[in-house]
Amino acid sequence: MKRSEINDHLSHAIDVIARAGVALPPFARWTPDEFADRATPAIIAAGLGWDLIDDGRGDPGRAGLIRLTLRNGSLTELAGGGGRVYAERLLILRDRHSTAMHTHLLKTGDLINRWGGTLTVRLCGSDAQGRIDRRKGITVECDGISRWVEAGGLIRLDPGESVALRPGDWRALRAEGGDCLMAEISTVADDHADDLYATPRRPALPIAEDAAPVHLLVRDYDLFIGRR
Repeated sequence: MKRSEINDHLSHAIDVIARAGVALPPFARWTPDEFADRATPAIIAAGLGWDLIDDGRGDPGRAGLIRLTLRNGSLTELAGGGGRVYAERLLILRDRHSTAMHTHLLKTGDLINRWGGTLTVRLCGSDAQGRIDRRKGITVECDGISRWVEAGGLIRLDPGESVALRPGDWRALRAEGGDCLMAEISTVADDHADDLYATPRRPALPIAEDAAPVHLLVRDYDLFIGRR
């Protein structure tokens, strides 16, 4: 994966967000030098900022999912049942791009199509061990209405519509008819331990630094800020 490709994905995502009329917090606009000078320990610890998700398939050009973590709480407070127990993210999925089938061990949240094309969500249930069961359907809630979905079935969300997803609800996302800007409102997000994929993930692709970064990814923080 080349840094120039990451820059292109980020530029496209920022354009989608701007066309949707969504304003971003200051840290989402910082250059690498500005981030190194201004980032607080709270921003670093919460993992606030940009990510490019290739979800283990080794093909970020096909997945094309950009994630911007706007707010994120504490797992310690979540375990204690109080405090800042929530996270808020923006997800940008390009037209006809998709994510791999995955679920979460702990995180519960609403996935909202905020703007753009139709978001399709393919769903499956879990077996007794929490593994994907491609024969098992699930019931999900879409904007207050319960919907039964057969195993491998789709729900389609137009802008303004949402689905509530719980641990063990396996899902794969795809944008159709245009780029999709999504919001995820959830319990605390832990990307290191909470994500579970139906097929084994490859290690994160190394970044070939063929261009200067326009914005840092969360994975860049230790490396770039450590140089200052």
